[in-house]
Amino acid sequence: MSTPQVPAPRPHRIAVIGSGPSGLYTAEALLAGDPSVHVDVIDRLPAPYGLVRYGVAPDHVKMKSVIRALVRTFDDSDRVRFLGNVHVGPGGIPGEALREHYHAVVHATGSAVDRDLGVPGEDLAGSVGSGAFVSWYCGHPDAVGPGPLLDRPGAVVVGAGNVAVDVARVLARPADDLAATDAHDAVLDALRASAVTDVHVLVRRDPLHVKFTPAELRGLGGLDDVDVVVHDDGLLAAGVAEPEERRMRQNIEMLTEWAGRSSTGAPRRIHLRFLRSPVRLVDDGTGRVGAVEIERNAPDADGRVRGTGERETLEAGLVVRAIGYAGEPIEGLPFDAATGTVPHEAGRVLLGGEPVRGSYVAGWIKRGPTGVIGTNKGDGAQTAESVLADLPTLSTPPRPGGDAVVERMRSYGVDPVLWEDWLRLDAAELALGERRGGTDRVKIADRAEMLDAARSRSSRS
Repeated sequence: MSTPQVPAPRPHRIAVIGSGPSGLYTAEALLAGDPSVHVDVIDRLPAPYGLVRYGVAPDHVKMKSVIRALVRTFDDSDRVRFLGNVHVGPGGIPGEALREHYHAVVHATGSAVDRDLGVPGEDLAGSVGSGAFVSWYCGHPDAVGPGPLLDRPGAVVVGAGNVAVDVARVLARPADDLAATDAHDAVLDALRASAVTDVHVLVRRDPLHVKFTPAELRGLGGLDDVDVVVHDDGLLAAGVAEPEERRMRQNIEMLTEWAGRSSTGAPRRIHLRFLRSPVRLVDDGTGRVGAVEIERNAPDADGRVRGTGERETLEAGLVVRAIGYAGEPIEGLPFDAATGTVPHEAGRVLLGGEPVRGSYVAGWIKRGPTGVIGTNKGDGAQTAESVLADLPTLSTPPRPGGDAVVERMRSYGVDPVLWEDWLRLDAAELALGERRGGTDRVKIADRAEMLDAARSRSSRS
């Protein structure tokens, strides 16, 4: 007598919108947590990996190696898919339509809006956010076109974090150093032609309160043909109390050493200007930034800083603000404009304090733009745990099925890039790297060219 076969449980279908670290770590935890779970990782770009691909500077090769771990999320091709080139929202597939195909939808779309300085002249040509600048040098499809204005000697970067250091380093380092990275040709050409000789990093507080990591700061001191000049009002020379935190001790040691160095006469300089804030971007008479008026700050009795009224002007044709990011509202979800995040509890979206059934968040849109790449692993695991706990109570979607959602996307004029398509694009970039020599890959930045390569219509592959 044959043993009756037990039918396999019907899949629980989950969409993760965003293929950066937060989305992929969430997908990984979902797949590991329940064998009935099937995940579609959806991204508006034709390529996966989000901020690792489009937010990490080209010369941070070691940091980009996390992709080797992220790619393993797609190992189980029977249970996980990549659907790239899919915009969810106006102009693409509406979020409401997408939700008809899934038990749960996890939004892991990050925080893409540059915060403003809030000073006069910020809207002048030559004033850009670090998000736009980083997207340009990382070959983001949205940043294809005229690059930043690099035709004048002075540039100002505002910020005290790693992004500010990245921007300053890319502006100052010899462009040919980046030829050994995945930077695309238009970026290399623009940097080779750059007239920038002096990059001024404005830090509102003193050297004891910067957010740079020692590794990022050390990268400035190791640049060829670049002097690092520390302007700190003599604080380091006078001696500062040794910080308790090891990170800060390392930073202070480096900054103190640089403050005591003499100029080598290098053709380019990075100026670290502490206790300085921009108060006005000055129009050069053509609607473009020609200078930045800055104010000296001083610490008060509470450990905060305040303006002293003492001002000076720096000539600059480019100003990059690197003071943080905020999220954008997501169609159909509540949004807290003050924090730039979606209200949630352990990743469950909240409306009026109550969970929105089947809607979840992960990553920066959940917690704000904080932490490092690895922070997203625990964050994604928390959201996945909430989804898995809720699965027995979630409604069956009216249009379940793996192929149904792709057909629905195409009905809205959205043609997804599948994983095998991405592999063709990946191979095309690797081939470009081989042609350049000395680098593993060269990014294809133009969206149409990316799609051509993905669908084997390009001579690149």
